[in-house]
Amino acid sequence: MILTLDVGNSQIHGGVYDDKSQSFVLQFRKNTKQGNSSDEIGVFFKSVLRENEIDPKYIEHIAFCSVVPDVVHSLKNACKKYFDLQPFVLQAGVKTGLRIKYRNPLEVGADRIANAIAATQLFPGKNVIVTDFGTATTFCVITADRDYLGGLILPGVRISMEALESKTARLPAVEIIKPEEVVGRSTVESIQSGLYYSNLFAMRGLCEQIKKDYFTSPDQRENTVVIGTGGFARLFDQQGVFDHLIPELVLLGLRQALRLNEIV
Repeated sequence: MILTLDVGNSQIHGGVYDDKSQSFVLQFRKNTKQGNSSDEIGVFFKSVLRENEIDPKYIEHIAFCSVVPDVVHSLKNACKKYFDLQPFVLQAGVKTGLRIKYRNPLEVGADRIANAIAATQLFPGKNVIVTDFGTATTFCVITADRDYLGGLILPGVRISMEALESKTARLPAVEIIKPEEVVGRSTVESIQSGLYYSNLFAMRGLCEQIKKDYFTSPDQRENTVVIGTGGFARLFDQQGVFDHLIPELVLLGLRQALRLNEIV
């Protein structure tokens, strides 16, 4: 079994991949806290596994990506101390199967690379737009030839809500949900509608513009797949903006990265 970990700014999204069933037998989330010791992290992981009837001794490999540098050291030590494993870290210098077209390839977040690896493996020969709704909302654009062209980074849904609440005198924090109507009839409903529909219409417009600018021919546009992933992606699942919703995309990318680097 393989323990895969996506360390984001807000949460660690973990999954246990079983090679026999070719699927994730467990997924879990933990709040990301800078300053967590390796003991806190290691004990948590072992507890989660045992609570879900998975013996930690069956974990043969650990792979992770992180956009929070301060967590990496503790996480590596937790893997060594509690699992006796040297973790694979998706970072500069490892094989990805992609041609990164960023001016500085080192700037691309490891989670975005993992998403792109998984997308190209799941949809070979397709142009792909990956929309990831996490702390930030990110778009990644990959061609059928596995060229990672780049993308966009927007404030995430929760960040936008927290900015309204913290930077205004009378606007409250609200539950992030799909509103029943576009036009809200209270302050709370108005904020919920603004958060939801601004993200929805931004996503629709940006995906259309990406296709128009980078996949110009009718055949290229027809050959383009839009994938939704990330914690808030399910909010938009019924709006017809995704061709596929794959919440565990980054974890699948970590699994594939192990293969590309001939670790499994």
